[in-house]
Amino acid sequence: MNIYIQQPMKRKIKAILYQLLRGIFDLLSVPFGNVLVFLLPKKARQLSKNGLTVVVNNNMSIPERFMRAAIFKKLEKRQDYNTIAKLHQSYWANKGTEWLSQSEDLFKTDFLPNCTFIFDLLKKELSNQSEEFNTLVEIGTGNGAVLNYLSSEFPKINHFVGLDLSPVQIEINNKKFSNNNRLEFVTSDGFEWVKEHGHDNTIFVTSGGVLEYFTELRLQDFLRQINALGKTIFVAIEPNSTKHNFETNPNSQVYGREWAFSHNYPKLFKDTGFSVWHFSQKHWAEGTNIQTFIGAKN
Repeated sequence: MNIYIQQPMKRKIKAILYQLLRGIFDLLSVPFGNVLVFLLPKKARQLSKNGLTVVVNNNMSIPERFMRAAIFKKLEKRQDYNTIAKLHQSYWANKGTEWLSQSEDLFKTDFLPNCTFIFDLLKKELSNQSEEFNTLVEIGTGNGAVLNYLSSEFPKINHFVGLDLSPVQIEINNKKFSNNNRLEFVTSDGFEWVKEHGHDNTIFVTSGGVLEYFTELRLQDFLRQINALGKTIFVAIEPNSTKHNFETNPNSQVYGREWAFSHNYPKLFKDTGFSVWHFSQKHWAEGTNIQTFIGAKN
């Protein structure tokens, strides 16, 4: 007897099976990973040196994923958030291009349909400003697609700077967008770049997850540093954990399979001297994350 299962039911069954397998993997990964870290200490150190952030769409073997989970879990238990952040930095500096090359479609499939509304709101915000904003800086520019898009949407802004930790990706971007003389791509940590080159009348942007790799304390320092520059605007598109209730837990928390940081962005911006002109959230990534949209100014 043939059994016909409708497509919605098939998707639901696949989702249940995926969650079941993921639960089994998560249950086994840490104890097995601890054994592998003990048996293969050199391998564990090499993994940490290269960075361990992203596990989706990368070339990690199953044993490497177990070791990764064990390393992060140990750091989380010790509340060693600085080391977690350093592992994130190492990944994006050394392997960021690897992930970006496998996710180029995200600009069309995620950013354009889901995120551009906040830049329409930014246009309205700029129309109410008495001062001209002549620079836009994207922190964590990735493949440069968002910055190139913004240069077409804001023709009055003269200088668009894309910062990224990956020197390989920056070299690719400079070649790819060489015909757009309003774009400049720089290999740099956003915090350090702002210290040396930041100035007033600047718009700062993150899209798709950048600030989630800052510890709470470092993000506070970063926002205070930007606020001290003078007149600035910040537009942040950042993921949050679906389990992060800002009212019951106003502080940042580690979340997800990346062990990134879910921050209370409205509170952080207000605590560092900004006023929030937009805050909204959308469910994203099959319900595992919430995408947060923040517009702030000083």
